[in-house]
Amino acid sequence: MEVIDWLLEEKDPTVRYLALRDLMHEKGEGLAEAKGAIMASGPVPRILAKQQPEGHWGRPEDFYVRSKYKGTVWNLILLAELHADPEDPRVRQACEFVLSWSQDRSSGGFAYMGTGERGGRRSAVLSCLTGNMVFSLVRLGCLEDERVRQGLDWLARYMRFSLEPMASKEWPYMHDRCWRDHTCRSGAVKALKAMAEVPERRRSAEMRRTIEEGAVFLLSQHIFRKGPNSQEISRPDWLKLGFPLMWNTDILEILDILTRLGYQDTRMHDALNLVLSLRQPDGPWLGENRFQGRFLAQFERNGEPSKWVTLRAIRMLDTMPR
Repeated sequence: MEVIDWLLEEKDPTVRYLALRDLMHEKGEGLAEAKGAIMASGPVPRILAKQQPEGHWGRPEDFYVRSKYKGTVWNLILLAELHADPEDPRVRQACEFVLSWSQDRSSGGFAYMGTGERGGRRSAVLSCLTGNMVFSLVRLGCLEDERVRQGLDWLARYMRFSLEPMASKEWPYMHDRCWRDHTCRSGAVKALKAMAEVPERRRSAEMRRTIEEGAVFLLSQHIFRKGPNSQEISRPDWLKLGFPLMWNTDILEILDILTRLGYQDTRMHDALNLVLSLRQPDGPWLGENRFQGRFLAQFERNGEPSKWVTLRAIRMLDTMPR
């Protein structure tokens, strides 16, 4: 299989666009045409076709829990991952809906339950959701929105990166699902993912500190181990690569985020070698960890060659010295 030619097939417009941009370093009219095709065919128009006029999917109050993977926050993540056009009015409406219904207006964090158009419930704010929403909103063109800056400030102020139990049970640390006996690794990854989307020159001192603390947290565990001196795997499903990952993550996404943030560390090598070992003899990587059949648009099947995993792996390997 000629892997690059496969990635450049027109039937998968976002993969084609990213392969041209990141692997072929294409610029100019050809890249602009590939970017425009994302809104014309493939999963993005299928997702947007099912959007309600007010900007949400399904019932407005079911933006997270009761419509898991089909509700508004999940579709916003997909639109961001797929590089939907930030100038499209439907994309803008979706961003505004999430900011109006999910964001806790007093803190800037994002909640899995709302209070109507008065914003998200303070008691329902989650770290992984806040990271995912800030990532999505920044990628979809909302970095200048003060509410998005408030979300970034929430991540910088409240994220903690520790393998020790949280002593405090005060807000927002009362959620066992986020802090448990240690920091939720998915929350840590999504926080870094959000900050990686912000241009380096726009990162505050607090954001840079949070990035460093989060990177040290992940690197100290060699990405996927239970601790600095452990050989035990913390999350076996992280060794199965996939797209889209939503609240979950895998070793490839973590390596991709860390390299985008400028990290080149020997403690990444175990995870890097695992990614290399998963490559198929004819060149691509398989997708093995997808929420198959649970979205409004169909993505790749588990157990088959994955353009998304292959694209991300090649892009990460191109920036990682070996």
